[in-house]
Amino acid sequence: MYRNTQHWIETLEKAGELVRITEKVDPALEITEITDRISKVYGPALLFENTGTGFPVLINSMGTEKRMAMALGAEQLDDIAKDMESLFKDLMSPKESILDKLKLLPKLGSIASWMPKVISGKGACQEVILHNPDLNQFPVLTCWPEDGGPFITLPVIHTKDPNTGIRNVGMYRMQVFGPKMTGMHWHRHKVSARHMNEYKKLGQKMPVAVALGGDPVYSYAATAPLPDGVDEYMLAGFLRKKKVELVQCITQDIQVPADADIIIEGYVDPEEDFILEGPFGDHTGYYSLPDMYPKFHVTCITHRKNAVYPATIVGIPPQEDAWIGKATERIFLVPIKMTMVPEIVDMVLPIEGVFHNLVIVKINKEYPGQASKVMHSLWGAGQMMFTKMMVIVDGDVDIHNPAEVARYVSNHFDPQQDTYFSSGPVDVLDHSCSVMAFGGKIGIDATAKTPEELSMRSAGTSNKPATSFAENIILDAFPEIKQVNSTLINQSISLLFLSIEKSRKGHVKELAEKLFQLKELSGIKAVIFIEHTVDINDIGDAVWRFANNVDPKRDSIMIHSPHEAGVSHLVLDGTRKTKEHDDFQRDWPNILASEETTIQRVDEMWERLGLGEFIPSPSLKYRKQLYGDRAVAE
Repeated sequence: MYRNTQHWIETLEKAGELVRITEKVDPALEITEITDRISKVYGPALLFENTGTGFPVLINSMGTEKRMAMALGAEQLDDIAKDMESLFKDLMSPKESILDKLKLLPKLGSIASWMPKVISGKGACQEVILHNPDLNQFPVLTCWPEDGGPFITLPVIHTKDPNTGIRNVGMYRMQVFGPKMTGMHWHRHKVSARHMNEYKKLGQKMPVAVALGGDPVYSYAATAPLPDGVDEYMLAGFLRKKKVELVQCITQDIQVPADADIIIEGYVDPEEDFILEGPFGDHTGYYSLPDMYPKFHVTCITHRKNAVYPATIVGIPPQEDAWIGKATERIFLVPIKMTMVPEIVDMVLPIEGVFHNLVIVKINKEYPGQASKVMHSLWGAGQMMFTKMMVIVDGDVDIHNPAEVARYVSNHFDPQQDTYFSSGPVDVLDHSCSVMAFGGKIGIDATAKTPEELSMRSAGTSNKPATSFAENIILDAFPEIKQVNSTLINQSISLLFLSIEKSRKGHVKELAEKLFQLKELSGIKAVIFIEHTVDINDIGDAVWRFANNVDPKRDSIMIHSPHEAGVSHLVLDGTRKTKEHDDFQRDWPNILASEETTIQRVDEMWERLGLGEFIPSPSLKYRKQLYGDRAVAE
């Protein structure tokens, strides 16, 4: 695998996957604007060599599926899943004879070789030791205009349970508040937050160490949804087929990778008041708004002599984090299949669903009600508990083909019979729920129905979707509807997108009921309402905005067809929610877009960046959709 960040950079460069940028670029806003343009076209990794500091910035290094696989030492991400499946089968299969057990020994030896090892002495990450640390020496990015300040965005954060000594490695953004202090953005569901609570019970300060750089597998392992108590560096060892070597920190009783570029040592005092952290332009494509989080006090910084500062940006998809999520989708499908839900064939987390908002699951269906069983099993499985919308399919459908999936759902989904609602934990960053971190969920059973399932359905109910539609019927009847996108209808997908300018309470529900009094809409199974500022002709953007803005249980309307043999209709309100029109009491965040001045500066320097043909700013489109100029929508 990769000896260090320099080795990773050299590998990317030899593969034609990296561009060095010698032009001076400001870490405040400019690096984000350039990277956003490159991310949207699935462009190369970027090494900014002139940042106004002594450290270059490596960004977007895992920004395509190919580079993500390279980072994990594989040709394809599915190759890793196959290796893991083979290992699981060997370990879980019955061992009846001595010979069978002896054949297992090499596998057990391989597992032992993946376990992390603490080595004596100092590591390469400690070539330079700064006992008077200053975070301002690093090119820490300020990513978006309304961010609360600069944020360390790719930190591999080490904590340990004070009672058991078991290590946790996670990734949480860190807002820099001064030369020796940051915030520590760990949510209530995270293992590090639980560790902090244990230190608080003991009346002790909590040692923390942050690693930046080294083998890129460390960054991935820190994001992986492993069970509590499973060492992330064992996963890293499995992926790189070589154990991770750790060294003892200088000022804290904690161990870090010897080959990292930069180590930030410090502590969190659980007795200390939290600090107001944020806003931050987040992976949802919206700002996460300010909240109170622990303070992290820096006691020492060490680094390599030729250290590179690694970073990432998150925002409106696609961004680099989409491919980190894709790796998790492929790799962790195996343990889910083999330990919890064996009927799962495949699973996809669409980029537009930003991880937790939408998942498509394909199963091998064998009995009635199986789709419902799978939904509830997954909602109880680790981080899958945050999933807001889950669609279950079966058969021969290719779930990596969105149009094919949508057509299959359209043909096998009866809105009245096949829709399941639930409530439970949602991601802390979900702004659509009425109360923080708790909201509605929807499951859609789009599997082919068994005779038993069909026997319970109302006689005369048609399941045949509409195949054509005239948009002017709606536009002429309802002036508050600004756009109609019926392109999916014309592809035999019974889903209609409508953009609406809301003007009163209950507007969407009232309009939904009137819409389906039109006989022309009798065959439409589902309608999604989007805010009028969004161009719903861009299906990807429409799905992204809808998935972020909907609480499926609260914002769903089921309309029973008044027409003989007509289908029922599922209406989902994916518009922005306000106190005025929706009795919504929380602040609603704005979407992310660069400032015009930043866009202009990057336009002017583009030819000097060496990035080839000019790429216009994605923010030019999104600036038209902003609600004012603040992190909170106005």
